Amino acid sequence: MQSKLLNAGPEKTYALILQYGEEAMEELKKFAAEEKLFACRFTAIGAFSSAEVGFFDFSIKDYLRIKIGEQTEVLSLVGDISVYEGKPKVHGHVVLGKRDGTAHGGHLLRGAVNPTLEILLTESPIWMRRKMDEKSGIPLIQL
Repeated sequence: MQSKLLNAGPEKTYALILQYGEEAMEELKKFAAEEKLFACRFTAIGAFSSAEVGFFDFSIKDYLRIKIGEQTEVLSLVGDISVYEGKPKVHGHVVLGKRDGTAHGGHLLRGAVNPTLEILLTESPIWMRRKMDEKSGIPLIQL
């Protein structure tokens, strides 16, 4: 992954460029931990050779995993980074376009970059924290 700080103002902005074979969510999590980023928003476009998205099923309080084992365009990836149990928590939703023009999406669980993923990430000066929500079974942002 390549990264560059584009704006060092009160809200830092970074450009992250992922390349062949890198796993998108792992790279974002690693970058956030290294830079101590705990309140960010990000957008991205690019392509994956394979991906796994999730649909949260409240009846089982877990994600139904949907594997996409083919080349797709990342039409839109949006998300945030917050802090949960003292560590960065990356939360992203993605829309992937297939060769036939259909789109598939959900919570991005895994995405193998091919050839690139261009991410613009903006850090807020205030941390966002997550706390486990017993009703849903997932950690939600608490303001």
